[in-house]
Amino acid sequence: MTDTLALAREAVAAAQSYTSAIRTSLNARLVSDGRIDMAEAERQQRRLHGFAWTATLADALAALVDWAARAEAAGQFGAIETRVLEIGMGDYCAQIAGGVAMSQSEVVRPAEYGLLTEARAFEDEPSLRHFLAEGNAPEARADLAQRLAAGERPFEGTGDETLDMIRDQFRAFAADRIAPHAHEWHLADALIPLPVVEEMAELGVFGVCIAEEYGGLGLGKQAMCLVSEELSRGWICAGSLGTRSEIAGELIGENGTEAQKAKFLPRIADGSVLPTAVFTEPDTGSDLASVRTRATRQADDSWRIDGAKTWITHAARADLMTVLCRTNPTTPGYGGLSMMLAEKTRGTDKHPFPDGGIDGSEIEVLGYRGMKEYALGFDGFRVAAGGLLGGAEGQGFKQLMRTFEGARIQTAARAVGVGWNAFDLGLKYACERKQFGKPLLAFPRVSDKLAMMACELVMARELTWSAARQKDRGERCDIEAGMAKLLAARVAWASADNALQIHGGNGYALEYEISRVLCDARILNIFEGAGEIQAHVIGRGLLSPGRAKRD
Repeated sequence: MTDTLALAREAVAAAQSYTSAIRTSLNARLVSDGRIDMAEAERQQRRLHGFAWTATLADALAALVDWAARAEAAGQFGAIETRVLEIGMGDYCAQIAGGVAMSQSEVVRPAEYGLLTEARAFEDEPSLRHFLAEGNAPEARADLAQRLAAGERPFEGTGDETLDMIRDQFRAFAADRIAPHAHEWHLADALIPLPVVEEMAELGVFGVCIAEEYGGLGLGKQAMCLVSEELSRGWICAGSLGTRSEIAGELIGENGTEAQKAKFLPRIADGSVLPTAVFTEPDTGSDLASVRTRATRQADDSWRIDGAKTWITHAARADLMTVLCRTNPTTPGYGGLSMMLAEKTRGTDKHPFPDGGIDGSEIEVLGYRGMKEYALGFDGFRVAAGGLLGGAEGQGFKQLMRTFEGARIQTAARAVGVGWNAFDLGLKYACERKQFGKPLLAFPRVSDKLAMMACELVMARELTWSAARQKDRGERCDIEAGMAKLLAARVAWASADNALQIHGGNGYALEYEISRVLCDARILNIFEGAGEIQAHVIGRGLLSPGRAKRD
């Protein structure tokens, strides 16, 4: 294995060197006097986003090599790990050299950067030849699929016994309390039952990253990833219940006054307060600088909120809203935005929004059910004095930006969980369903799909964990978090799509669980930063002077 790992490290270095060549090409097009020309960056979106995707794949390969080294150090690098390493290296190196798919119909190729010679030199690197010619060969994928069918699984140790125990605990909980009921809840478009929510609270789901002094577990983002992944493997909505608590907990923990922390954090951690994030507006989408919802200070220092929000998850059942609104109408853009901690009464089926000054209508959705989505209208909704986050106006956008790293890492973890759910369903069907006298797994196009699912899920998971560890070290990781979310969302969708294809016509029937997983997977490339927005942010970040990850 040592020789293979050494070759993999050389291949990663070559991929990163080729990525640097793309950066140099784009610098000549987009950077002048040390500044990115934003208008030109928009015109050159395709090239810029292709650069972001290429850099993401190169980082995923580096994360895969780190995984292999960790497995070797634990004495658990065996035949299946070798297959995953070689197939993953072969596939992503081939994409980098030949063309990176940003979507099903958008493939960015080396010629677009004027780098055909460099791409061929990368492909001809001695370290790549094994992975391209033999590592990702049909025989290798067939062998990996057979091992997966026999119950083998690639190494998934974290290197930390406590974290491994957390993963096992939540995997068991999701398999017992979530997965058996998820499809029934989905088809009924029902909220996750409160008794299940209470069980999750008892396990600490809502306080994973909240400090122990406020009743949380005081753990880091990697622990949050493990919890989110395993719950989402049961059903994405179970994994997403913690997202709102994660966002609210970080907003308050990082920016709140001592009174706000003491009031809200213990109640968020124990699940007695369920938060919801109220940021998006009907006409703004990702353009948060255009937020128009108003918060006006009253004579008694309370606030009045007026305006409209949309795509608000779990809004009726929530007890606390973190509302991004404009407190200074004369200050355009981000500077006039503030964050409100707006308490509300928990709604019921008959009266979803019992408070005055707020009303909501449900948005019917394909998937991602279990919490429900709402469009909200505020007309004189009252926020108590002391509801301005941190007690300071004009800080809302900055406060929100600080949460995006953690939120995107958590979304990546949810995507990995959804992908594993799709893999589980696809493998089970491929082993049980027979056609032409043999199981579907015997057909190469089926076994190929399953082998690639497993390899890509390992890479997406490791890229996500890498970003989480960086966050836990207190390092800036906005680019890394974005890469994790970008790749994991694509891998989840590909896994769900391929697993449904394995099911054939049955996969299109509502009674089969894979139909739900496909719908759930589709949202991952949209929320917490759509793929296009994410790629733009990554590309600009990598080009920004002083922010380039590597020369």
